[in-house]
Amino acid sequence: MMIFILAAGYLFTVYLLLGLAKRIGKKPVHENVSPVPLEKEPEELPLTPTVTEIVNSQ
Repeated sequence: MMIFILAAGYLFTVYLLLGLAKRIGKKPVHENVSPVPLEKEPEELPLTPTVTEIVNSQ
């Protein structure tokens, strides 16, 4: 009897997860995007160090 209850619970869980995946997969792309505009990105620092920085770090 316990095996039957566990198997039924497992199948019900799989059924719910498949239904959830099906619902999420049907959403259009524009619904997943936040309507709040993103702030302006901060200015990036240069990635290449100057020669004096390299010499002083050694």
